[in-house]
Amino acid sequence: MVARAYTVAFQGVEARLVEVQCALSPGLPAFSIVGLPDKAVSEARDRVRAALGAMAIALPSRRITVNLSPADLPKEGSHFDLPIALALLAALDIIPKDTAEGVVALGELSLDGSLIPVIGALPAAMAAAADNRTLLCPAASGAEAAWVSATKVIAAPDLGAAIRHFTGQSLIEPSLPGEVTPDAILKDMRDVKGQERAKRALEIAAAGRHHLILVGTPGSGKSMLAARLSGILPPLTPGEALETSMIHSLAGLLDAGGISRARPFREPHHTASMAAIIGGGRSAKPGEVSLAHNGVLFMDEFPEFPRAVLETLRQPIETGEVMIARANAHVKYPCAFMLVAAANPCKCGYLTDPDRACGRVPLCGEDYMGRISGPLMDRFDLRVDVPPVRFTDLDLPASGDTSAQIAARVAAARDIQIARFDGRADMRSNADAEGEILKACATPDAEGRALLSRVAERFALSARGYHRVLRVARTIADLAGSDEVRHPHIAEAVSFRLPQPGGS
Repeated sequence: MVARAYTVAFQGVEARLVEVQCALSPGLPAFSIVGLPDKAVSEARDRVRAALGAMAIALPSRRITVNLSPADLPKEGSHFDLPIALALLAALDIIPKDTAEGVVALGELSLDGSLIPVIGALPAAMAAAADNRTLLCPAASGAEAAWVSATKVIAAPDLGAAIRHFTGQSLIEPSLPGEVTPDAILKDMRDVKGQERAKRALEIAAAGRHHLILVGTPGSGKSMLAARLSGILPPLTPGEALETSMIHSLAGLLDAGGISRARPFREPHHTASMAAIIGGGRSAKPGEVSLAHNGVLFMDEFPEFPRAVLETLRQPIETGEVMIARANAHVKYPCAFMLVAAANPCKCGYLTDPDRACGRVPLCGEDYMGRISGPLMDRFDLRVDVPPVRFTDLDLPASGDTSAQIAARVAAARDIQIARFDGRADMRSNADAEGEILKACATPDAEGRALLSRVAERFALSARGYHRVLRVARTIADLAGSDEVRHPHIAEAVSFRLPQPGGS
């Protein structure tokens, strides 16, 4: 008689159901696991044997065979421990077979039988809900998995508690969804002295999810401005939080007892590899672009990143998803992020500083900024020159709006966009608008159209650049509460598209 339990194998953010079959047969005592397991899965037999021994459950002197079906799907990770133990317990008639078959389980077993949290509880709960099964997971993963309300989540602290639950001796209450409240943001936009134009650009970028590049001398406040971007972004919607948390769950970043509604802010170092930024490795794990899904990817010292890494950003920026192709896997991850880049104007950093003359003007700047290709630069909606701040200005009183005031305007503009794109799963913000939708919502008035036509002809805007100006203008109009895109909105959008006099 074959006993069955169920678990999942991960392919990107998708969790595929795996049937764990356990059979006891006559022969020399042995414990084998088949079905394309990796090293961690093969080692499960020793952890399961020790955990059962700690509970005074002796394995019979028979041949134990565990098959992971489908057998041609690679099985990776230590989360197969718990389903293998359940299938074995069902084969030994310690827990009812039909009960084990109605459960999707994942969890790593300690040698004393306690359950250790593993990655992927949230995608596993989605798979369990799709197959109308209960999810069994470690206690530490219950608050995360319970966000999938379509399935019941049983979070057990150890294997003994799971056995007592399934045999009816001591039932475990279903887990409730947990939400992590981020610490209060102490970095306020008013802390930045001056830089009103850069602050305005950040507000527009946050309101419409537009890509932004800040160019300025060292110490001008580029990183300081970017660090305050999180304080003006609206919280994730429930749907966005679920999408983002599924990726973070696979990356093992959900370890605080639930999911967060704060938008991700990722800032990789410029020495990061292509696999770290885009994703990859032996098991095609998500990279920084996917971990920043629905949030911000801040890349400081942008020209210092390897050229190959920068060029791979072009397709994810345009499509909002990335395909990682490996010999044994083709995995697709979502990556609808907002790219904020910061760069010095030249190698020495003082090309535009009148007080510090660069000895290689203009070749120093052309060589340095030339590391960013034209097609990649064309994908930035907003280009801002950040002038140096004099030390005498640091003693001036704070000026401008607070982060809370800017966040309120950004949230109002986002609400307008949510209503505008209601029913369109592929469009959530103005940065996503294209085709007839863009034409319908962002066609400017006669004066604005005439200005945009002159700019497009004078500065040879590409078709992509033309449409990006329209999207930014639509966001500026939303911030102003205007139903139509007018001449001033186009003018401001164009001013952020073209380089400033004396700038990069």
